[in-house]
Amino acid sequence: MTAPRIDTDTLRRLPKAVLHDHLDGGLRPATLVELAAEVGHRLPTTDPDELAAWYVEAANSGDLVRYIATFEHTLAVMQTREGLLRTAEEYVLDLAADGVVYGEVRYAPELNTQGGLSLAEVVESVQEGLAAGMAKAAAAGTPVRVGTLLCGMRMFDRVAEAADLAVAYRDAGVVGFDIAGAEDGFPPADHLAAFEHLRRESVPFTIHAGEAYGLPSIHQAVQVCGAQRIGHGVRLTEDIVDGKLGRLASWVRDRRVALEMCPTSNLQTGCATSIAEHPITAMKDLGFRVTLNTDNRLVSGTTMTREMALLVEEAGWGVEDLRTVTVNALKSAFIPFDERKALIEDVVLPGYAAAL
Repeated sequence: MTAPRIDTDTLRRLPKAVLHDHLDGGLRPATLVELAAEVGHRLPTTDPDELAAWYVEAANSGDLVRYIATFEHTLAVMQTREGLLRTAEEYVLDLAADGVVYGEVRYAPELNTQGGLSLAEVVESVQEGLAAGMAKAAAAGTPVRVGTLLCGMRMFDRVAEAADLAVAYRDAGVVGFDIAGAEDGFPPADHLAAFEHLRRESVPFTIHAGEAYGLPSIHQAVQVCGAQRIGHGVRLTEDIVDGKLGRLASWVRDRRVALEMCPTSNLQTGCATSIAEHPITAMKDLGFRVTLNTDNRLVSGTTMTREMALLVEEAGWGVEDLRTVTVNALKSAFIPFDERKALIEDVVLPGYAAAL
C-alpha cells in the first residue's frame, strides 16, 4: 500500500534531526558570491541562482571526484575568521528554518588554514558562529541544538591532529569525530591509532564508509576501528541477498550501528539509481537503524524537508517512517543519553503528533 501523501508545509513543520551534513557543502549561494568577491576568488558565476544551479548540475554528473571538486569554491571563502563566523551562523539559521531541532555539522579544520588561521582558531571561530546562530534561532522561537564533528582527511597526514582537536574541544561544542575524503585507496584502518586514541578518551566517532568503496571499507570501519556510526553505508546491501543478512550486515543491524544515509547525494555520486530504489527503504524495513540526511545542502540542492518529500513521493513513505528515522537519529546522536531522550520525548514525538 502507498502511504497517504503528506504536503510540503506539513513536512516542513515536522521536527527533524540530521547527523550527516558538511559545513563547507551548505553555504547560501548569495553568501558564497559575497564572500568570494571580498577575498577575490573567481566563481563559475556571480548570480546566486545560476551558482546554485551550477552546483546541482556538477553534483548530478554521477562522478564523485567532480562532486568533491565543487568544494574548491566554498572552501576558498572559509579561510578567515569572518568567513567562518558567517557561514557557521547561517548554517544554524538555515537548519532552524527547515524544522531541524538537532543537527551535527562536520568539517575538516585542516582545510580552513590557508589564510593563516591555526587549527584551534578555526575550531573556535566555527563554534562562535554556531553559538550565535543557535542564540538567534532560539530568540526567533525555532530553537535548534547543533553539535560539531571534526573531520580528518583520510588521504592526508593530519588525521591524528584532528583527533587531538576533537579531544581538546569535546567540552566546547565538539561532540565527535569523522574521517572524510576519497574512500577508495584510503582505508579506515590506516588511521587506527587515531581511533584508538579517541576511544581511550571517550570521544565517539563515525566513519565515511560504504559509499565509494564496498564491504571491506564498512568492515574496517566497524570491526577494526570501532565506529559507532557509518557515514552513508549504502553498499552494505552487498551483504544482503533476498532479504537474508550476511555476518557483517547482521552485526551492523543487531548492534544498532547507525547508518547516516543521504539519498539525493547517493544518487548524484552514483551509489544509488533512484529514490524509489535507494537502500534506505529496504534497510529501514529490515530493522537497520537508518537515518535520513542531506550531506551537502548547496552541492546537492537539497534540504531535510526535500529529502523527506522525495521519500514520501517516490518511495511511498508515511509519517511513521519519517518519525522512525528522526528518532533513530536522536538515539544515535553523539550527545548524552538524557539529552537525546528529552529531545525525543519533549520535542520530536509531540511535534509529530501536533503536525498531523
